Amino acid sequence: MRERLIYLGKVYVITIVVFVIAKVVFMVANYEGHPFGVGDVWDVVRHGIGLDLSTGLYVLAVPFLVTMVSVWWPSKVLETVMKVYYGVIAIAMMLAFTADTSLYPFWGFKLDASCLQYLETPAEAKASVSGGYMAVRIMVIVAGAWVLYLLYRKIHRGGSDHPYPSYSGGENRAKKSFSGGEVGVGRKTRNTVFYFLCIPLMVIGIRGGLDESTTNIGQVYFSQDQFLNHSAVNPVFSFFASLESTSSDNVVYDFYDKGELKQLTEGLYDNGSVAGDTLLKTQRPNVVVILLESCGSMFLKVMPNLRKAAREGIEFTNCYGNSYRTDRGTVCALSGYLSFPTMSVMKMSNKVSHLPSIARSLQQEGYHTAYLYGGDINFTKMKGYLISTGFEKLHWKQDYTEKEQGTSKWGVRDDITFETLREMVDSRSQESGVRSEKCEERFLIGYSTLSSHEPWDVPEDKFKTPQYNGFWYVDQCIGRFLKAMKQSEQWDNLLIVFMPDHSSDFEEFNEQHPDRNRIPMVWTGGAVKGPRKLDMICNQSDFAATLLGQMGISHRDFVFSRDVTSESYRYPFAIHMFNNGVSMTDSTGFMLYDLTADKITVSTSKEGDRMARTGKAILQMAAEDLRKLGTKE
Repeated sequence: MRERLIYLGKVYVITIVVFVIAKVVFMVANYEGHPFGVGDVWDVVRHGIGLDLSTGLYVLAVPFLVTMVSVWWPSKVLETVMKVYYGVIAIAMMLAFTADTSLYPFWGFKLDASCLQYLETPAEAKASVSGGYMAVRIMVIVAGAWVLYLLYRKIHRGGSDHPYPSYSGGENRAKKSFSGGEVGVGRKTRNTVFYFLCIPLMVIGIRGGLDESTTNIGQVYFSQDQFLNHSAVNPVFSFFASLESTSSDNVVYDFYDKGELKQLTEGLYDNGSVAGDTLLKTQRPNVVVILLESCGSMFLKVMPNLRKAAREGIEFTNCYGNSYRTDRGTVCALSGYLSFPTMSVMKMSNKVSHLPSIARSLQQEGYHTAYLYGGDINFTKMKGYLISTGFEKLHWKQDYTEKEQGTSKWGVRDDITFETLREMVDSRSQESGVRSEKCEERFLIGYSTLSSHEPWDVPEDKFKTPQYNGFWYVDQCIGRFLKAMKQSEQWDNLLIVFMPDHSSDFEEFNEQHPDRNRIPMVWTGGAVKGPRKLDMICNQSDFAATLLGQMGISHRDFVFSRDVTSESYRYPFAIHMFNNGVSMTDSTGFMLYDLTADKITVSTSKEGDRMARTGKAILQMAAEDLRKLGTKE
């Protein structure tokens, strides 16, 4: 009995020690941009230990059960079971630690189940990094898992050549291990009763006590510095806890009862157009929507051609992205729908066909629709979304030569795809026989760029900062494209919209920065009535209703998109969802609410509490709408 308890104690202690070491390695590996001191390391370990202790009990569960069984059945089968378990747990832990440490510079949040979606298209998932980068991490995983496995096996053997505790070894070994003599039924029974009495204690430990609140990630948050909070979170716990949130197509947010929810959201989303400002020369322009990968407003300083287009056209100076990932932001832009903190609507095959969409609305007006993307259009189920929402023709990586497909890590380089876009626009005058500039054919073309993304492998070397090089390069592509379009027969009736799919972290611009999610939205082309600056606060998701409103087309189905030129747009605000957080911007300032910590973590507004309630109410309302989408409710 004593030997078994010592064995279980060693397994538990070594697991906790490994968790603590992993925290320190995580902090050191991500030191760049997140400076910290020795005291911070201690605080991270101290505040995170509770979550580590709980997670360690999960790891201990199998050794505990096997040890209890061995009281009655000291078999070699149990020895085999434990060998397999040690191998599985060693690999799982090293995968979690390595993935968490490696992905954090790219994602800015802890490892969770959202990483699983990238396993569907592994070639795209590794596009941001080099082969050497992956090779090093694979070696770390293999070496670390092997060391952990040997460590657990050493504990199991107890430093001898015999298994420890005794799962095998014959009658004499069993007698010696359990009682020093004849092992009777009475002693076995008492030992078993002891183990059963320990089970409730383990459950309480896993649960985190007897209070109503169970063990959760938010309990380790202690600092205004999110990096320190993230460092304290156990990545193994974070991953498996997030599985619960993503196990279904919809996460339920239940902050308010129906009456209070209605009161908090009343009038926030008026989806009509009332005496709107007129921005276009015609209600039936041909439309090209260009989603610029990761292009936050902070990069406009190195994008002179986009700035010029803004001066010559319509610039929405206070537009904010709804989300932080391409799959989410694309839905916000093209369907006028909201994003969510921990789930991607684009991946919900049973929902996307029921979303409103600009493409479908324009199809009903006789428009031909197409979409261009130089990468793998199956990534994050983009192909299914585009087809389901009305894009008839898709042009993507497979339509290019093998040489062109290899021009960037993510696929076909932007200068090549911008040229394809030019050809797509110009070809519309010949597509149905002999055409002229007076042809009646109408079209919508969507296009997602991809080169302004890690690892910034662009044919430009103007700046020392790789991000600046990436956006400078994209801007050169924009300049050449606009120059060609101005000489095209299509120009006079063409509306070109530049808008990012989302913004990105850069220098001081992280989710806690009020301007991190500010994005450029520029309308240009011959269909634009004249230069304008529109300064009202708005969201990327408002583009759909604003465009359709300008075209005199109903947008009643776009329940979360607002025509910002309409007289009914009386409360200008922007909402943004990121990994388990909500931020809002309005005339009073900026507010960020962390759903994990269940509190406001940043506020520049005197009305932060009111904004937090509004933000949570919008999230709840959107989640309820998503749940009903495609059902008969």
